[in-house]
Amino acid sequence: MNLSKSLIIAACLLSCFIGTSQILLPKVLGSGMVLQRNEKVKIWGWASAGEIVTILFNNKKYSVKTANNGEWLINLSPMRAGGPYKMQLTGKNTITLNDILIGDVWLCAGQSNMVHQMRLHNIRYAEDIAKADNTQIRQFFVENTTNLNAEQNDLKSGAWKTATKANIGDFSAVAYFFAKKLYEKNGVPIGIINASWGGTPIESWISESGFNNFTEVLSLIAQNKDTAYIAGQKAAINKIPEPEDKGLSEQWYTTTYNPKGWHTIAVPGYWEDQGIRDLDGTVWYRRNIEIPQDVDLSKVKLFLGRIVDADEVYINGTKIGNTGYMYPQRRYEIPKDVLHPGKNLFVVRVTNNSGKGGFVPDKPYQLIAAADTLDLTGYWQYKVGRVNIPTGRMSGNGITPQNQPTALYNTMVAPLVNYNIKGFVWYQGESNTGKPEDYTRLQMALIQDWRKKWDKQLPFLFAQLPGYMDYSYLPSESQWAKFREAQAKTLSAPKTGMAVTIDLGEWNDIHPDRKKEVGERLTVAAQKVAYGKDVEGSPYYKSNIIEGKKIIVYFNNCAKGLTTSDGEAPTEFAIAGADKKFVWARAKIEGSTVVLWNDNVSKPLYVRYSWADNPVNPNLINAEGLPAAPFRTDD
Repeated sequence: MNLSKSLIIAACLLSCFIGTSQILLPKVLGSGMVLQRNEKVKIWGWASAGEIVTILFNNKKYSVKTANNGEWLINLSPMRAGGPYKMQLTGKNTITLNDILIGDVWLCAGQSNMVHQMRLHNIRYAEDIAKADNTQIRQFFVENTTNLNAEQNDLKSGAWKTATKANIGDFSAVAYFFAKKLYEKNGVPIGIINASWGGTPIESWISESGFNNFTEVLSLIAQNKDTAYIAGQKAAINKIPEPEDKGLSEQWYTTTYNPKGWHTIAVPGYWEDQGIRDLDGTVWYRRNIEIPQDVDLSKVKLFLGRIVDADEVYINGTKIGNTGYMYPQRRYEIPKDVLHPGKNLFVVRVTNNSGKGGFVPDKPYQLIAAADTLDLTGYWQYKVGRVNIPTGRMSGNGITPQNQPTALYNTMVAPLVNYNIKGFVWYQGESNTGKPEDYTRLQMALIQDWRKKWDKQLPFLFAQLPGYMDYSYLPSESQWAKFREAQAKTLSAPKTGMAVTIDLGEWNDIHPDRKKEVGERLTVAAQKVAYGKDVEGSPYYKSNIIEGKKIIVYFNNCAKGLTTSDGEAPTEFAIAGADKKFVWARAKIEGSTVVLWNDNVSKPLYVRYSWADNPVNPNLINAEGLPAAPFRTDD
């Protein structure tokens, strides 16, 4: 069939649809939704061409005649916070939406640290989860989908849920604590629209028009619209059959298997650090765990820290759980009757596709049964089940759709632009740390792009990345420090606010557990940027003066003075002379300044603070307890 015939058929089908269709609403408009207070609210959808659509809401009536393409849009009058209300839409059919609140709506977006649900942090926030019972806080979670060709007019699925015990496990932890604190401060309903996808770069979240000043990216977008090119990329993905995993074919997880040729390895730890060189594939771990007779086995949890990349866990031959990627904490409920007093066989199949594989150190590895906790660290037995074919022998790499420019904007943001919101909350960056020099320009592009799409200079709040990876005990260069600097530079855009999280990181986890502080610090930024409150955020570098062998550093946001989180002298300051060879500085707080010196630097010129991937003890805070932002003066 040629293109012209296809277009004619498509036009006929569209005409039939418009001529006979009933009122349809986008997924984000539904019962339980939160509508933005104090401004005209857009309600939109589709119906038959020329059909009259009528809305009854909050004692007012609105009507509109649909366009020739069946689209319609009605602006509701501005309303104060309140509810719940009922909305009735009438055309050829009638739709009734219930339990609608008027309040403030925030689009929360980014990658995995914005995705991470409360249930993934159910140990730290067990009390918060147990007490969750606020129907004034609601979340709409946007399903992960991609499109490389065009902006979509609707989401794939979704529904509004209240922040009650039954639903709270699905709420983004950062977004929930942000909303909870905002509700406590302002007393109005809060709606969260969570559009986020783990491991995705910022480029995925910007529209095509947002890249007007990025020639190379526009070329890539055009290339990705070429269906023949995409088909070729799919065909290029390795077709060589995956090698057999002997552990599966020989059933190493069963209690009847007789182990031969197994070796000793420590858990936790990476196998590359324990004599297994450059292995990508699967490694099986095996250990008999002795459970005392008096242990209550009615309800047992297995904590296996974090595993790189994926795992399957068997106990006494029964598969009790699996996780397909490296980031979540491994916390498995063990079914009743799987365990018994005495000897129990634990087998873990670990799959790793790149980098170091194994069990991440400094995480909990325990069997928890009522009041008893059994330690699972120590020596296990291991055997290699499968060795992956090196990537150099593959016929092609293909592409990852969600990582392509515009791919997520088109499907997860574009369908929302009619929905009135208070502002944006952004937590992303881990996937872009390899090129910090590009990020300021990209985040500026995203801010401008989204504001243009919503046709309003909405507040834009974002979380600066926390500490991560190995600690640095000597002043050194750092990609992550440069990236945080790139993030902070976007504060030059109006109505932006940043939550400093440098003290909340974990060296061995890109998803640190302390999400409440991130959400609440974003709330501080919201109070100032979006609500005009006179609040102080984190201290930021302002200026410095040099007096002999000392540098005196001045900060913003410390009207009540500076202090430290541990009561000790400030740490993580380094200074240098003209040679830019940085050494640790001695530091003393004097009111709202920090005085720095090192006896071996006679003419100091430059200063850095918390300039590391993961600074050991970034302890400088203001009177509100908020951490000082990392900075350098030698750029």
